[in-house]
Amino acid sequence: MTAKERREQLLTVGRALFAEKGFEGTSVEEIATRADVSKPVVYEHFGGKEGMYAVIVDREVQALLGALTDALSVRAHPRQLVERAALALLGYIEDSPDGFRILSRDSPVAQTAGTFSNLLGDVSQQVEGLLGAQFRKRGLDPSVAPFYSQMLVGMVALAGQHWAEVREPSKQVVAAHMVNLAWNGLSTLERDPGLPGD
Repeated sequence: MTAKERREQLLTVGRALFAEKGFEGTSVEEIATRADVSKPVVYEHFGGKEGMYAVIVDREVQALLGALTDALSVRAHPRQLVERAALALLGYIEDSPDGFRILSRDSPVAQTAGTFSNLLGDVSQQVEGLLGAQFRKRGLDPSVAPFYSQMLVGMVALAGQHWAEVREPSKQVVAAHMVNLAWNGLSTLERDPGLPGD
């Protein structure tokens, strides 16, 4: 096996273990055993499980962010953008369940850059720009767009986490319900909302 092939093999093994057991539950010894190599080989390629984990998380972040960015970067009606974003997230979960488990699970390494929450923050900024433009167009206050962006992205992300575990109904049905709540709720926003006690 070439060094590049060995590195990819170790990443594949590590990715499966991190998805199954989490960062804390996975050891360099276990990675080495499953890959049928010695522990020094793992250290030689990654410096330890932290280095391997960082590479895996970075790859998953790039894959998911790329899918979401592609979904939001087309010129389309805002409802279609919500649909595209929901389907992009659910598609990533469907195609890369181990990657999604790694991104959405808390771990010491994931508390710095490259976390699922940071990724959602990046997506929220994109959505914020889209919402701000729509709010201005509809005579709504664009200064609250960041809050709505966080709510929308959070709704999709949490529903995605739930769907990752249960896998039913189909992603199209789940996406349709997400869009139903998000769009129908957004389409009738009050200009100056208040609570009943106000």
